[in-house]
Amino acid sequence: MMKPLLFTAAALALAAGVASAQDLSRPDSSFAPKPKAGNWQNTVERTERGHLIGNPEAKTTLVEFISYTCPHCADFAARGEPALDVVLLGPGKIRTEVRPVIRNGLDLAVTLLANCGDPAQFKVRHRTLILAQADWLDKARLAPQSQQAIWQRGDRAGRQNAASALGLTAMLAAKGQSKAELDACIANDAAAQKLLRNDEADAAEFGVTSTPSFAMDGKLLAEVHSWEALYPLLRDRFTAKAD
Repeated sequence: MMKPLLFTAAALALAAGVASAQDLSRPDSSFAPKPKAGNWQNTVERTERGHLIGNPEAKTTLVEFISYTCPHCADFAARGEPALDVVLLGPGKIRTEVRPVIRNGLDLAVTLLANCGDPAQFKVRHRTLILAQADWLDKARLAPQSQQAIWQRGDRAGRQNAASALGLTAMLAAKGQSKAELDACIANDAAAQKLLRNDEADAAEFGVTSTPSFAMDGKLLAEVHSWEALYPLLRDRFTAKAD
């Protein structure tokens, strides 16, 4: 692969390695050219299989395949997503689509809640649930095996039980969302079946086998399952190059 002939001084500092990745969260990092600051990170629309965030006319599309019960996905949400917001999504240089991977019954319940309601508030629901993962997942691990078995069924009763027992509905209701709306979403069998069909379609189309995984412009990124692995690819694509 040909390397850029010239980087800015800041870009050379970024190239030092993963330790430099935190620079991506700074508005004055080496990603260039720097367009006029925008607000595209707050633009969200629902898609057939997920939620699309950012400038709909951006030339680069990054798909995030995430599972809400995957600790590595929570790590990416905590460290990678805010950096993307500031440097690439906000100025409109990239758009990202968040697509859920359903690995178990809890994934199904949490994803239904993340998708529940106005698409404009998806990021609030998404980050509220995934950034609190350690708390509610610990509760799930400590629950009696009989209750865990109910959750893993993924049926309506199991989803309702999980949403209540793990405080998932209460978590979003505390953000101002209607509890009645949340209860209706968790009970929606048609929406649950659609999530499962979408999951199968993504597995067939992209070959997703682990989470998080990423596709850029329609192609799955091989062996990229973390912020540390994704960051250099974004840096190489968007760092300023000499003419």
